[in-house]
Amino acid sequence: MRRFIYCKVVLATSLLWVLLDVFLLLYFSECNKCDDKKERSLLPALRAVISRNQEGPGEMGKAVLIPKDEQEKMKELFKINQFNLMASDLIALNRSLPDVRLDGCKTKVYPEELPNTSVVIVFHNEAWSTLLRTVASVINRSPPRLLQEIILVDDASEREFLKASLENYVKTLEVPVRILRMEQRSGLIRARLRGAAASTAAASKGQVITFLDAHCECTLGWLEPLLARIKEDRKTVVCPIIDVISDDTFEYMAGSDMTYGGFNWKLNFRWYPVPQREMDRRKGDRTLPVRTPTMAGGLFSIDRNYFEEIGTYDAGMDIWGGENLEMSFRVWQCGGSLEIVTCSHVGHVFRKATPYTFPGGTGHVINKNNRRLAEVWMDDFKDFFYIISPGVVKVDYGDVSVRKALRESLKCKPFSWYLENIYPDSQIPRRYYSLGEIRNVETNQCLDNMGRKENEKVGFFNCHGMGGNQVFSYTADKEIRTDDLCLDVSRLNGPVLMLKCHHMRGNQLWEYD
Repeated sequence: MRRFIYCKVVLATSLLWVLLDVFLLLYFSECNKCDDKKERSLLPALRAVISRNQEGPGEMGKAVLIPKDEQEKMKELFKINQFNLMASDLIALNRSLPDVRLDGCKTKVYPEELPNTSVVIVFHNEAWSTLLRTVASVINRSPPRLLQEIILVDDASEREFLKASLENYVKTLEVPVRILRMEQRSGLIRARLRGAAASTAAASKGQVITFLDAHCECTLGWLEPLLARIKEDRKTVVCPIIDVISDDTFEYMAGSDMTYGGFNWKLNFRWYPVPQREMDRRKGDRTLPVRTPTMAGGLFSIDRNYFEEIGTYDAGMDIWGGENLEMSFRVWQCGGSLEIVTCSHVGHVFRKATPYTFPGGTGHVINKNNRRLAEVWMDDFKDFFYIISPGVVKVDYGDVSVRKALRESLKCKPFSWYLENIYPDSQIPRRYYSLGEIRNVETNQCLDNMGRKENEKVGFFNCHGMGGNQVFSYTADKEIRTDDLCLDVSRLNGPVLMLKCHHMRGNQLWEYD
């Protein structure tokens, strides 16, 4: 009997110490800077810890594998959102994630007084689990004093569960969450403008606006470094490192701090290695922000007043596409800066295809948007875009006089300055002799990259006059260049290969007289 009582005492004592450890851990990690008594409430955090099943599907960012006997159903569900909906629905809304930050980031200390933020998330027919996992990760991994509100903008969703059920769900959350409904499908750009305007009009507006996509997961410590950088310089637009959430398994994979944003001749956003000049500027400290020529556009924070001053978004653009480059050019050319804050990580589900339809077709919408940004911001360098995509010049891009007036009023620099100072390793050469096709007048055949990749042979094809693969530039460095590849020959008799331009002449030097 005594042994039984002794065991009960030991078990009770052990449980008491575990609860005390949890209490102290939460108190000192989350509430050591809290001023508001509400922020010191540990009950929600305790509930989350006690209810967490670390062995559940997808916990700690692990992949979710669907059994073979459910593969067919999984494939059918995949088509709805172009990601593995079955896997997503198996994962807890507040699943645990690994801390993928650099070690130097984990020990950084940020100022106590930071600006707070309104988080704007646009969704259209989003899955319940991915949308609410995004919201949960924002709430659970943001210091309460820094998260002013979350604004969900519904871009005319048709799914019933995104109506009353969603309204009722967000009422139960501890952070103010508002849902705005677009009357008709308007696209990401105009929906974000609606969300930003609503947050500005609110009495309790955040000092910073943070835009996120509807299928993200924020990690530990994601918000403080973004807000701290804006506090240092309100004209800095900041992006987190965008980690990859697999569309097949929802595995969480850390993104690289050694890539930054660029673009090619077709004005497609691309990731490129961070150049040595940027590593030198940071003196090798990878925890410092990376100055990036462009941003992906889905996830970023910006000072609210600066967002207004710099011209928000181009409301003449439709749906989605090109708005990220337009804002990137505008910020840099008009006196701001654009950075990737390497101590901030946010995961994003990258899909191989879009589940949405675009009014007028995807190509038409993106061509219109790209032509608007080219006409307003790229000066004569827009010719690279037009000659490689000649069909774009036939697209009606609307009136850009207001945007040109904005550029004038902000006293923005020319695009040549941007290429010279911000993106000297751009695929668009700053100085070149000619741009167009390289034709054999006897055979009427043109040099053609054939859509081939690096380290493959350049080809010849009948001249078609449609630009695209038959557009080359002869640069002031005497390169023959197609986008970021240069013609390279190492032997007298060939072959002629397409290799990354290295600007060291040698095998990529072509004399023309």
